[in-house]
Amino acid sequence: MNKITTLFQEKPRNVLSVYYTAGYPHPDDAIPVLQALLRAGVDMIEIGVPFSDPVADGPVIQQSNTRALRGGMTLQRLLQELRPVAPDAAAPVLLMSYLNPILQYGFASFCRDATAAGVSGVIIPDLPPRECAREYKPVADQHDLKMIMLVTPQTSHARVRAIDRLSGGFIYAVSTAAVTGARERFDSHTIDYLQRLQEMKTRNPLLVGFGISNKATFDAACARAAGAIIGSKFVSLLDSSATPDEAVAELIRTIRP
Repeated sequence: MNKITTLFQEKPRNVLSVYYTAGYPHPDDAIPVLQALLRAGVDMIEIGVPFSDPVADGPVIQQSNTRALRGGMTLQRLLQELRPVAPDAAAPVLLMSYLNPILQYGFASFCRDATAAGVSGVIIPDLPPRECAREYKPVADQHDLKMIMLVTPQTSHARVRAIDRLSGGFIYAVSTAAVTGARERFDSHTIDYLQRLQEMKTRNPLLVGFGISNKATFDAACARAAGAIIGSKFVSLLDSSATPDEAVAELIRTIRP
C-alpha cells in the first residue's frame, strides 16, 4: 500500500508534513535533511525540486531555489540521492516540482524512477486538473505514485469536488491567495475558508499549507483539516542553524512547545 494512504489510515489527525528545497542550504544537504526529519518522527516529508521560476513561492523559498540550482541540484541528481534512503523511510516522501523539470525528464520515466527512489507522491502546482486527468494521472497510477492537487480560497465548490475525485493521497489546501511565507496567525477569511472545506467532507484528507509557522497557525490548521504543511519557516531555520538536526528540533519546539 502507498505510504501516504497508510499514514492517514494510522494517523487521521494532527499530521505534520515538512517541506524543504533539495540542495539547500548546501549542495549535499538533501539526504542529511531528510534523515534529520525522519529521526525526529515527522509524519510526511516534501522535497522541493529547485526551479528557476517558482511562481507560487515567496522570497524565502525562491532564494533557496536559486542557491540550490547554483549548487548543481537537479531532478535527476535528487532521485539518484534518494534511492538508497527513501524506499526504507518510515514516513512518506513526496516531491514538489513545477511541471517543466518533469517534462524535460520525461513524465513516464519520472514516474518510474521516482517510485524506484521511494517517492510516494508528487505535487505539481502548475499542472491544471484537466490536463492531469487526461495525460498524466493514468501514467502515475500505473506506478502507484499519488498525484496531489491543490485548492485555494478562490477554488469553487464544484472545482473542489472535481479535484477531490482526481486527487490521490490528500488535497493540498493552500491557505491564502498569496505566495508562500510564514504568518503569525490566520485571519477570519482563512478560517472561514478552511471551515467551508471541512464541511464539504472530501473523500481525501486535507492538509493546509502556506503560512504555517508557529503553534497558533499549526493548531488552527489541524482543527479544520487532517494536518498542516510547514515550508518557509523550516527553510529559514535550515539556513540559520548549524545542523539539520538543530533546525528540525527548533521547528518542533516552535509548533509543539
